[in-house]
Amino acid sequence: MNSAPTATWSYPTTVRFGPGRIAELPDACAAAGIARPLLVTDRGLRDLGITARALDVLDGAGLGPAIFAEVDPNPTEANLAAGVEAFRAGGHDGVVAFGGGSALDLGKLVAFMAGQTRPVWDFEDVADWWTRADADAIRPVVAVPTTAGTGSEVGRAGVLTNTETHEKKIIFHPKMLPAQVIADPELTVGLPPAVTAGTGMDALAHCVEAYSSPHYHPMSQGIALEGMRLVFGNLPRAFANGADLEARAHMMAAAMMGAVAFQKGLGAVHAISHPVGAIFGTHHGTTNAVVMPAVLRFNRPAIEARIVRAASYLGIAGGFDGFVEAVRAVNRELGIPERLSALGVSADRLDEIVAGALRDPSVGGNPVRMTEENTRALVLECL
Repeated sequence: MNSAPTATWSYPTTVRFGPGRIAELPDACAAAGIARPLLVTDRGLRDLGITARALDVLDGAGLGPAIFAEVDPNPTEANLAAGVEAFRAGGHDGVVAFGGGSALDLGKLVAFMAGQTRPVWDFEDVADWWTRADADAIRPVVAVPTTAGTGSEVGRAGVLTNTETHEKKIIFHPKMLPAQVIADPELTVGLPPAVTAGTGMDALAHCVEAYSSPHYHPMSQGIALEGMRLVFGNLPRAFANGADLEARAHMMAAAMMGAVAFQKGLGAVHAISHPVGAIFGTHHGTTNAVVMPAVLRFNRPAIEARIVRAASYLGIAGGFDGFVEAVRAVNRELGIPERLSALGVSADRLDEIVAGALRDPSVGGNPVRMTEENTRALVLECL
């Protein structure tokens, strides 16, 4: 007997989208209820002009130039502890999370943890662990992405590496969703081509995995499909010409769309890339790009008809095989290697990668059930 589907959905926040809108940062802080912001960014952005511009805008509006930049490419619990200490010592009441996925995630986590008394691992995205948090102590966030990839600016979670277990953990709470987002494509113009490539393919991975997930979320599925179209059409342009503001803007939109869409689910791409990144320190989006073709083939029995429909919409000839080849062609155009070994990943940690992948929350959204045997074979193919 047929039955109607049941699901719980959540959609994002206020987004100020367009060139030059970084000038509205003080207004965004005011709308979020922030009077004494701490700007959280990563070490690579600390001394760049776009960061100085944001701090000048804040300082000129009487909000101060406070900055915390001790953020690693794969943020750790030590980064978080230092950020929370800086937040409390400075008497701050909110965070401006400024940068790529790492800075956005850590900024959100600093605002989340600043008023908590339990350890951060108590709030991992497992069952209803988020209800353990003191919701009234969570501080507001204004998110300002400077890459087009993770979409963390419209997400309710942050990824944190546990350095003792070499695992990436997802920390979740509904109130981690930024109150305001400034998506200014001018901030992404100076991105190095390799960063443009890796972050852009992260956005594609989010869209592809959300679209492929078996869970019921037709709104996210539609967003994922259009997000794929924007990536295929604009990522090569942004990579070839970093000053192409139209392509940069479309990629910022695609990144947010991927992050909205993946509440429908992620899968084996992320399940593998999370432990690989935690163990070997690889770039998350680049790792996703490397494993995506193999994962698509792995999932073919469950997703072929769906991918054929997507290929038709995207104007990609050749059905399922054509779609996989289109992903591989973009990878080649962006200079992304075909195998994880080219990123320094070695088979001597295979057992850890497989175990980590099977523990990762993304496993539940993969359309083909992942087992120790088939996951090991899949990782070996990626290597």
